[in-house]
Amino acid sequence: MIDNSIITLSEKSVKTNISFLRSKFGDKVRISAVVKANAYGHGIEQVVPVFEKYGIDHFSVFYYSEAVRVYNCLAKPRSIMLMGWLSDENIKDAIEKGIEFFVFSIERLNTAIKYAKELNLKAKIHLEIETGMNRSGLDLKEFDCAIDILKENLSYIELSGFCTHLAGAESVSNHLRIQNQLLKYNEMLAQLEVNDLIPKYRHVANSAAAFVYPETRMDLVRIGIMLYGFWSSTEVFIQYINNQNNKIDPLKRILGWKSQIMAIKEVKSGEFVGYGISYLAQNNITTALIPVGYSVGYSRSLSNKGRVLIRGHRCSVIGVVNMNMIIVDISNIKQVEAGDEVILIGKQGKLEIKVSAFSDLSDELNYEILAHLSESITRTVVKK
Repeated sequence: MIDNSIITLSEKSVKTNISFLRSKFGDKVRISAVVKANAYGHGIEQVVPVFEKYGIDHFSVFYYSEAVRVYNCLAKPRSIMLMGWLSDENIKDAIEKGIEFFVFSIERLNTAIKYAKELNLKAKIHLEIETGMNRSGLDLKEFDCAIDILKENLSYIELSGFCTHLAGAESVSNHLRIQNQLLKYNEMLAQLEVNDLIPKYRHVANSAAAFVYPETRMDLVRIGIMLYGFWSSTEVFIQYINNQNNKIDPLKRILGWKSQIMAIKEVKSGEFVGYGISYLAQNNITTALIPVGYSVGYSRSLSNKGRVLIRGHRCSVIGVVNMNMIIVDISNIKQVEAGDEVILIGKQGKLEIKVSAFSDLSDELNYEILAHLSESITRTVVKK
């Protein structure tokens, strides 16, 4: 871990976001907290216990290594659903631990049954079908085959879920495509039920779909970005807020990121700052060196664009973002010292640097900005 910057996670904001989501989904819909990509950059080991504290008892990941990390940091046994990569050798361990996993190929289904028989345990699977995203999932022919295999091996399979993934519910441009996917899903669900195969959970909705298409909430919703305080897209937020009397965003950002000034330097007019010739001092200026760079997630595309907060002032990043350092212009601030706090994401006084400011300047999604935050950065949970 590095100690030149720190990520803070607001427990109060977690509580607010979970309460808001429960108020919209009701008690009959289970929330699965998506904590892939190191909990969207927030830190699995730090944020999962807080989610658990406020009632989340189902977690979704992509990699088996993530599933094990969630498994190891839970206070009590909870449902863990693995949506992506799971090697054959890890399927056996997943079955032993009771970790649920997506089955999107006949090969994986057969492997799961093989190990379930060896262990004399039931493999908890979520049957994923292809409905129009053309990514992962069983097509119609494979689905028919899977039904036959399941019926022959009910002693070794628990059908924990029946699912698909919707192709872009965050944009109205995908409306017809989403409707076609839902139609196909329901047709295949009916075929499953005719064969007396009743899944424990029907689920298709991510954060966007759960709000744009309420009918997709079904038994379980896979909520990622909204738990962390972000809307899937501006479209989704506008659609929600337009139907509310209170126009205030109900979601609260969890994450803050801060560092400190490493050194202060005077630069004369006419001198270049940093690598190359991307920034030329037009006047005598004072600069501060901050020990963060693209190696920990401060994007190089923020060169000569980024902003930070120091002593209640908004300061510009000048020159090229280095692997481990950025340089900022502090000429307009008095009494600055090495060691002073630098806000990279979050609030200082009345000012705030938002993740959206990063994405607007770097042409990256909020998801990308968060996922790129290095796991080496120290993360800590704060009450406020």
